[in-house]
Amino acid sequence: MNGEPFPEINTLIERLGLFQENRKLLKQALAHRSYIHEAGGESNERLEFLGDSVLSLVISEFLFKHYPQKPEGDLSKWRAYLVSTDNLARLAKKLGLGRSLLLGVGEEKSGGRERRSILADAMEALIAAIYLEYGWDRVKSFILEQWQPLFALMEKYALPVDPKTHLQELLQAKGSVPRYQLVRVEGPDHNRLYTMAVYNGNCLLGQGVGRSKKEAQQEAAEEALKDLEEKEGNFR
Repeated sequence: MNGEPFPEINTLIERLGLFQENRKLLKQALAHRSYIHEAGGESNERLEFLGDSVLSLVISEFLFKHYPQKPEGDLSKWRAYLVSTDNLARLAKKLGLGRSLLLGVGEEKSGGRERRSILADAMEALIAAIYLEYGWDRVKSFILEQWQPLFALMEKYALPVDPKTHLQELLQAKGSVPRYQLVRVEGPDHNRLYTMAVYNGNCLLGQGVGRSKKEAQQEAAEEALKDLEEKEGNFR
């Protein structure tokens, strides 16, 4: 692949503890097609295809073994939740994939580093790269480690719902409802960045940032859930 990697890739390599000796597959996993149109080489689309299947198998095996009494319908719903674009993008953000993406100039300017579909695709491509470079056992360990917080949420609430819905249900059980408030809007019209806060009454529970108000609300709700969990333990 032409061109030098962004410096952020070095940080990603340190965070992953992988690809120190051979960066080729990692660079491909991070290469959006917009970058390839300008720099040449191969995009992450083929890796994304493979990673989707690897992820699905790991998650399916986990659910099958850990929930022997659950019917196929429930397992399918849980799997769909666990491998959803929203959750893939959320986990990609936590890893810092957005900062390491190789994007074309136009995609960069339009906010591609924060676009959920691009982040989700990169996460699947990364999974494929780990599988090809290190094999089944290592990629399985990586997936189970990264998805552990989602497994915990899924088991705790028994429903594959998003953080905003989780928070709504929790506060309603206590006789309250979350209140979302726009904190600020930044960036040009074509590349807005929204910050939302969520409150329980006048108590700030969390803040989130996203490319839409809806995305920022989900991030704020997730932060609120983490904070409530730390303060109250099993607060359901």
